[in-house]
Amino acid sequence: MTKTTNKSEGEGASKGTGTRPIKAAVAKTAKDALAQLEDISSAVESGAGLTAVTRAAATALSCSVAVIDSRSAVLAVAAASPEDERRLLAGEGGTHTHELRVADKPVGSLRVRSRVEDGPDPVSLRMVTTLIALEVERTLAPELADQQVASGFIGDLVTGRAKDATTVGARAAEVGIDVSCGCAFVLVRAAPRRPTGDDWRSRMLLVVERVTRSLSPGAVAALVDRGGAQACEVYALIPGAEAESAARATLALREELQSTFEELNFTIGHGRPATSAGDLVRAGQEALLAANVAEAGGGETLSFEDTGAYRLLLPAMCDDPGELRRFYAETVEPLAKYDEQYETDLLNTVDTFLAADGNVAGTAQRLFTHRHTIRYRLERVKDLTGLDCSSTDGREKLGLGLKAMRVLGISNPGGPALERGAEGGRVPPAS
Repeated sequence: MTKTTNKSEGEGASKGTGTRPIKAAVAKTAKDALAQLEDISSAVESGAGLTAVTRAAATALSCSVAVIDSRSAVLAVAAASPEDERRLLAGEGGTHTHELRVADKPVGSLRVRSRVEDGPDPVSLRMVTTLIALEVERTLAPELADQQVASGFIGDLVTGRAKDATTVGARAAEVGIDVSCGCAFVLVRAAPRRPTGDDWRSRMLLVVERVTRSLSPGAVAALVDRGGAQACEVYALIPGAEAESAARATLALREELQSTFEELNFTIGHGRPATSAGDLVRAGQEALLAANVAEAGGGETLSFEDTGAYRLLLPAMCDDPGELRRFYAETVEPLAKYDEQYETDLLNTVDTFLAADGNVAGTAQRLFTHRHTIRYRLERVKDLTGLDCSSTDGREKLGLGLKAMRVLGISNPGGPALERGAEGGRVPPAS
């Protein structure tokens, strides 16, 4: 009986002695983790800033850490070396990305690259992620509020919802623009040429903001949804009464965007400087008209002053776009619909015919097809529109219809000519 008791006591003592180091190690680890999280909390509470919070997070997790906002801008980095920072930002070498959220709203992402084999403790990582998300939201709240004000103002201007000069002047002052000193609009339009990530629009806005503010510190930019527009459009309002201000911004934007986004096609248009609140709506429409004309002509950049005869259509575009659409519908819209349905090339044929001064042979040469095919297409144009390309009146109306189409930003739906008679210009296959 005594032996049994001693044995049990011995086993219990032995077992208890073995668990003490484990419990002590767990307690020390938990204590260290809490101390590290306490450093992060102290940085947040003291208002030390996102950089200090990020450094504390890197120490707590034994990781290199990068904080990135919802527009893919790097806000803070804590890395062991320049090479480690490069690999972290590039997502290389075991880098993991964790979404930063506050409630249901994403505010950015946290990139983590562990310096230890096992990686960060999941519980500590979750707590750190939550603390950094709150700090990012607090840090960016004033900037986001300013961006929302600027976006609302620019959107109301270019869509025509804001026209009263007094109201426009007051709202311009709210975003830091003194209209009396002059300002001009630049419109950047982009569309993917191949599949790309979901965040390319916000990244593009960030690039436009950075480039324009480097040239004009008071510049503001905004993504604008005009309803019918299919591509992404970013409008930038550039302070300065000199026409060169918008031209410089346009060239700088083209270079930066092309080097940053190889997967996108860009068209950039800019208008003339406005020196009164009442002219700001007109300035926005000038940038839109320039971008539409540039895109229709296959160009990358265009100023309103270089749009030629298209400038005459600006009042109709600003004051009565409905009338412009009606004229388009009465002239070349039947050709656009026919081209879209049958994959023909009537619109391009009319455009080339007018550019060739109404010469059939010159049109055939430019389109690399037979002149009989051109004549057939022009007869089809007459059947569809009632406008005779051989008459001065018919050519004038078709030319204005094409201009109205471009000013309105309507794309040409045409494709390869498959209609009867197209075989006349085909090159026979090599034997």
